[in-house]
Amino acid sequence: MRWGITREKAFYQKVFTIMLPVALQQAINSGVNMVDTMMLGQLGEIPLSASSLANQFYLLFTIVCMGIVGGASVLAAQFWGAGDKERVRETFNLALKLTLLVSLVFTVLTALFSQQIMLIYTRETAVIEQGVRYLSVTVFIFAIHGIGFVAAFLMRTVGNSRLGLTVSVISFFVNIAANYIFIFGRLGAPQMGIAGAALGTLIARSAEFLITVIYVFIIDKTLGLRLRHLRKNPSPPFIKNYLRLGAPVLVSDALLGLGGNMISIVIGHMGSAIVAANAICMVIDRLCTVVIHGVAIASGIVTGNTVGRGEREKAMEQGRTFYLLSIVFGLFGSLMVLLIGPMTIAFYTLTAETAALTRQMMVIYAVIVFFQCIQTVMTKGVLRGGGDTRFLMVADILFLWLVSIPLGAAGGLLFHWPAGLTVICLRIDYLIKSFWCVTRLKSGKWIYEANDYHNQ
Repeated sequence: MRWGITREKAFYQKVFTIMLPVALQQAINSGVNMVDTMMLGQLGEIPLSASSLANQFYLLFTIVCMGIVGGASVLAAQFWGAGDKERVRETFNLALKLTLLVSLVFTVLTALFSQQIMLIYTRETAVIEQGVRYLSVTVFIFAIHGIGFVAAFLMRTVGNSRLGLTVSVISFFVNIAANYIFIFGRLGAPQMGIAGAALGTLIARSAEFLITVIYVFIIDKTLGLRLRHLRKNPSPPFIKNYLRLGAPVLVSDALLGLGGNMISIVIGHMGSAIVAANAICMVIDRLCTVVIHGVAIASGIVTGNTVGRGEREKAMEQGRTFYLLSIVFGLFGSLMVLLIGPMTIAFYTLTAETAALTRQMMVIYAVIVFFQCIQTVMTKGVLRGGGDTRFLMVADILFLWLVSIPLGAAGGLLFHWPAGLTVICLRIDYLIKSFWCVTRLKSGKWIYEANDYHNQ
């Protein structure tokens, strides 16, 4: 296979146009998470651990939404590339209705079984009590966050990345202000502690929802989606096409979400010190990989548009280019973890043991980040944009569930390996998927067009 990369100026301009707003949005979201963690860290390790574990259930919901939007974006990007605006609107229709259904399920589960949810992650009574307080507020978040998130994300497939960035900027200031007021009881508000952090998130998500819905359904004229389009159910041929290309993405991301929760369960049962250390490291991980998430989103959209136009060879060349970009930004992300990570520890109220453990785990995360970047661009970007969703579903299930989780659970819970070694085992699927997906890229067997629906 010839490993030439694209030299088209227009390609890099388009990638940069999509990548920059997404990267900035990710940076803002990571900044919010960092400030949340630091504020709760001032209250001690118990609230920090509780919010980290309670958020895993919220994160599971977010990942399922990402599965919905990921599957829909495969179709939307290809339909948009083919100039089929009506099918793009139909894609939005289906994605939003699926999101509402999932939101209702998570709302009911959180409202009725918050204590049982926390018991899954930990057996420490103090952590469970704090986690239940957090979940009692998040019960109101799912529907507004899900619909706003999916709508803003899908707008990127039609070339509008600014909406997500604008919403995130507003959310950033709203969230930080609300957290400061309600966590610590400022400006006459009650001091709510961990519940105040959840309330701050609820207020911020409500602001996101209102702005996104008003823009998508009233202001935007590029796609022209209006509420009347949601009254019509997607046609059977369209649903069949979604199931062919989109459903594997939903299944894959849902299983990844469950897998991420299993990892949190393993870490949660290793003690609150390890949970706190891992929570701090994860914030740094997200902050140092914001650019690669932008590259991944851009690669999925650009590849999907190219495949939708039927330009197979061009898609292959672009795929190779994105792979090289993932290596460059992976090395950059690893270096940033090593430089920035240790400096943030001073902002938390930690025991000497937890602080030392956090420093050790930062080095582990620096290694993890490199392979995380490569597999993210391949699985969430290039191969997904090419329609290779069934292959990716198998890869996610195989390596996470048959390698990482069993190995990490055995090491952390049965053999009581050091925390750093356990974390490596729990993330070993990143390394395996990096090589596996690059091999798939080289094979050229990852391009599937969503054209069967066009021809009906």
